[in-house]
Amino acid sequence: MVSVSHKLRGVRILKAVSSPTRLQILSLLFDKSALSYSELMSLLRMSPSKDAGRFAYHLRFLLKADLVEVDADSKKYCLTDLGKMVVDVADRIEKRAYKPRGMLIRTSRSTLEEFDVNRIADSLIRETRMPADLAQKVAKEAEKQILKSRTKYVTAPLIREIVNTILIDKGLEDYRHRLTRLGLPVHDVFALIEGKSKTFEGAESIRDAAGDTVLREYILLNVLPRDIADAHLSGSLHLDRLDSWITKPTEVVHDIRFFLQNGLHLEKTASFGFSPLPPRNFEEALAIVLNVILHSVREVNSTQTLEYFNVFLSPFIRAPDSAKIEESLRFFLFSVCQHADVSFGLELVVPEFLASKPAVGFAEKARYQYRDFLAEAQLLASVLFKVVKEQSVLTPLRKVKLTVKVRSDIFVDEKARQLFLEAHSLALGYGNVFFADVSEKDNACRVFSPSGCWYNDDLNGDWETDTLRVGCLGHVTVNLPRIVYEAEKDKAKFFSVLKERLNMASRALEIKYRALRNFGKGLLPFLLQRANGDEYFRLDASSLLVSFAGFENAAEAFSDSKFEEEKSAAFEKEVVDEVTAFLQKSGKRVRRLSPVVLPDFEASRRLVQADIERYGVGKIRFSGTRDKPFYPTFARLTYREGKLEPKPLSNARRSSWLHEGANLTVVELGEAEIKPDSLILLSKQLMSEYGIRFFTYNRKLTFCSSCGRSSFGQLHKCPLCGATSALTLFDRFALE
Repeated sequence: MVSVSHKLRGVRILKAVSSPTRLQILSLLFDKSALSYSELMSLLRMSPSKDAGRFAYHLRFLLKADLVEVDADSKKYCLTDLGKMVVDVADRIEKRAYKPRGMLIRTSRSTLEEFDVNRIADSLIRETRMPADLAQKVAKEAEKQILKSRTKYVTAPLIREIVNTILIDKGLEDYRHRLTRLGLPVHDVFALIEGKSKTFEGAESIRDAAGDTVLREYILLNVLPRDIADAHLSGSLHLDRLDSWITKPTEVVHDIRFFLQNGLHLEKTASFGFSPLPPRNFEEALAIVLNVILHSVREVNSTQTLEYFNVFLSPFIRAPDSAKIEESLRFFLFSVCQHADVSFGLELVVPEFLASKPAVGFAEKARYQYRDFLAEAQLLASVLFKVVKEQSVLTPLRKVKLTVKVRSDIFVDEKARQLFLEAHSLALGYGNVFFADVSEKDNACRVFSPSGCWYNDDLNGDWETDTLRVGCLGHVTVNLPRIVYEAEKDKAKFFSVLKERLNMASRALEIKYRALRNFGKGLLPFLLQRANGDEYFRLDASSLLVSFAGFENAAEAFSDSKFEEEKSAAFEKEVVDEVTAFLQKSGKRVRRLSPVVLPDFEASRRLVQADIERYGVGKIRFSGTRDKPFYPTFARLTYREGKLEPKPLSNARRSSWLHEGANLTVVELGEAEIKPDSLILLSKQLMSEYGIRFFTYNRKLTFCSSCGRSSFGQLHKCPLCGATSALTLFDRFALE
């Protein structure tokens, strides 16, 4: 028999939960764990002056029913065990009342399952590492909202959105970031498909674009610290290739001898059935190099540099048959252009440090050194110039770049002098040619990338391990003008903010380095393949770069003077000294962390647009026009009527520039006719008088798809066939 007192207690409990207000109080205490008298009134939206009596009545009723108690220490109200049980029963009753039979959920595993609130709690615990009791509370609240909707069919993304809304309401922002679903809205996917269908890029480009979007969101939300992510989004910093920040290096410098000697052991990187052996002739050697490029392109963001290309391939030329070499090179370049961005490092003489190295080649030439193949190396360079020139007249070879090393020896070797002339003839026309001054002893082993990155033998003192099989892991661009505007010309504040931005940039690069080190073996199987106990790509010897946009604009804004004036020069020196000192300290954590001025067209445009939106176009200093503003990220000169404009910095001034790890000068030639001999004189002036170590010449080209020919300048009508609607402008360094 149940006693009368127990019956009365049961009745009291049922009366306690019969009031919506009292049930709401119990639910609030379940969600918040403990609340004060005033907090409960506030959450119930009751007025202390008007509703105090009514609220006190309900609270006393719950206390007498033993559903609520007062904590002795905090003086806050909380649920008793009986109160928790009552809330749970009330939830079950509500669930039975609202839940339609067989409510289904379409899961992320592409299956249909019956709705289960425990799965929400499990996901919160697994994905966000949320405490179990908090996960249960959030899950129950989500369940209430879903059940009240009376829907018979829900999706996993919808449930995730509901849970994320609850997390925001509860101030649980960190958990929301971990739970957020990454992807594209339906409309954006349709727009992407529609847009790509008009570009002739192929179906795979849709998958790539969608994947890049997801990875960018993931890196901003879950990889980068909040301050760095916000700095990138706001335009204070720009992280290059954000979508692959933790998956790929930006550039790589190959040592093709590795593969010419060992062949392609593809079974070490994937389950391929065929791995080519070391090549026996020039054609097989080119095939090996092409495969190296094709396998690497999936693991590198930008340029692959094939350093000493003509020297390393010279031993495979059995007989100097230029016609056969030309045929092989033409097909090789055609294949390269379809798939990758490649720079060919060319030597017009065999450098001294390389001359005595054993030549990698087929067996009967194994006893030779590279100095024994000077004629073959020069023939290969000459044929390459010819093929590139002939093909570029038809269609500009945007992805094929030639870097010509300038050594003092080339001016005493007749064939080298002729090749130097051919290189300038190609640069005058349609070729993508870069010139690297390595005439001084301290930079004789320096390797260059067309982006402006360079690699010295200053890490271990060995030119092979320091400059080959290395690369640029990534770079961050700092928006210098933004710091000036934020500091409001207060020098102390400027340098304080500059240090803060440098710190964020170096931390972002350290995150990238550690991610590649941790995940590289699986994500970069070709580059990190091992031979003789050594990884091919020397990740620890590769560069991490902090670049700067709008250096001149920042100096002008800070000093209210033109960049060439004395006040701007003083500002420049202070900034350079501060940056150099900071990165030297940071470099102790990560090797090869260097300050640079590195071409980055996306950063150049994006950062200035961010400043215009924030401060207004009339308040900032920028380059270009109001329609096409930009912050410079590389030095640009114009050669007009035999003069350079603006006048380049002198050797003394240039030495203070931020170019420890990269620098590129672009010389615009315009449309005027220039002879190769005159261009050689200009190159010598740039190197000897102004100390410019790496430069290229640029000309705008108009390509006509109707007749398949290119012409100098920006034209509106093809001078050869008269077509007007089949013209495409090519400008390698356009900032528009």
